Amino acid sequence: MNKKINNSKKFFSWQRIINGLTISRIILGLPIIISLRNGNNDVFIFLILLAGLTDFLDGYFARKYDHKSVFGAKLDPLADKILLIGPMIWLVHEDLVPLWTIWLIISRELLITSWRSDKTSGGPASIQGKYKTTFQFASIILLLWPKSWGSSYTIEIINKIGYVSFWIALVLTLSSAIKYIFNQKEAHQN
Repeated sequence: MNKKINNSKKFFSWQRIINGLTISRIILGLPIIISLRNGNNDVFIFLILLAGLTDFLDGYFARKYDHKSVFGAKLDPLADKILLIGPMIWLVHEDLVPLWTIWLIISRELLITSWRSDKTSGGPASIQGKYKTTFQFASIILLLWPKSWGSSYTIEIINKIGYVSFWIALVLTLSSAIKYIFNQKEAHQN
């Protein structure tokens, strides 16, 4: 009997829950794209908010219960990229943002993620990187806000706030990349 209790404790460890939350974000990427393709922005909003909640919770639990791991530090930013790149491409498809901006964002994400993956610690995200991700999430949600969730005037305001948020996210994306590149350059010179 005691062995059964110990096995169930191992199965429901905080580390598994935290990593499960991160992996769920990766899995949500496909239904998010399918909902956008099918024109079901109501489902899209629900799924992206759920994914955002898992992002918050995995970080919260990792800090609260001191279960930070190299695996989690490497998987978490990758999960964000997998989740956000599809909707960003969709923004271009819908002519909501210029293609070159998404190219810059995706290039930055691939570059920084590859550099961070070489670190044994996984290279935790900076505060600026967290703001960047938050603005990316917000801009995607607000730009793809369902038309049935308000009057045309309300939707127009929501979309404008999303558009401004997108440009803030782009500036944060580029400035954090520049900062990261200079930090890497200094680290290699020492």
